[in-house]
Amino acid sequence: MERSLVVSIHDVSTLTRKRVVGMLEDLKAVGVPLTSLLVIPDHHHKGRIDEDREFAEWLGEVTGQEHEAVLHGFYHLRPMKEDEGLATKMITRSYTEGEGEFYDLSHEEASLLIVRGKQAFAACGITPTGFIAPAWLLGKEAERAVRNAGFDYTTRIGEVIDCKNDGSFHARSMVYSVRASWRRGVSLLWNEFLAQQLRSAPLLRIGLHPPDWDHRSIRNHALVSIRKAVKTRRVTTYARWLDRWRVSRH
Repeated sequence: MERSLVVSIHDVSTLTRKRVVGMLEDLKAVGVPLTSLLVIPDHHHKGRIDEDREFAEWLGEVTGQEHEAVLHGFYHLRPMKEDEGLATKMITRSYTEGEGEFYDLSHEEASLLIVRGKQAFAACGITPTGFIAPAWLLGKEAERAVRNAGFDYTTRIGEVIDCKNDGSFHARSMVYSVRASWRRGVSLLWNEFLAQQLRSAPLLRIGLHPPDWDHRSIRNHALVSIRKAVKTRRVTTYARWLDRWRVSRH
């Protein structure tokens, strides 16, 4: 199977659309004409995609250009809870600053948000085949809800999961952290190391967020890494890559 590259843009919403448009232009300029767009139906309760005609029309346009729209939680927020242990606090507050919406939902809670997310997508004329949890934090009960909802796939930071055939493919994603200057410095070093380690990996995943483009060093590193990768890899989306992977296994 030919080596592949999936570039995903996380946190696509009514709040970030304008920035994402610029990101897509930059990515196209370095050889990435199609991406997986991780769309939040109601980003931080501040704007539903199905109530914003401009956003819905734009999303329909870019998916018509072969970009893929992926359901990415619903609000993207996880409210803090009482009596959280240290490990939970580290994961949900330090690692992701309260964005791990699907980290510890019950099956019923996750199912309800997924149904509402699908309805918002349907109002925009789109049926998503993939679900990716905010910050890749997908608890066991939430994963069961994703599978029961009929999605083809989901991902965590280190794997792509085939929900239909109960298989998974190990593939670590590059991703940047930009909340503080020290995080940006460490992130550049870590992602340069990862890029070297993953040079021969069958699937290279690069996850981007709109705030990455606020920092020239991060933006430049991402674009240089992508420009190098497209020379030896097929650019694809998660959905298309999964189809080819399934065929290669038979």
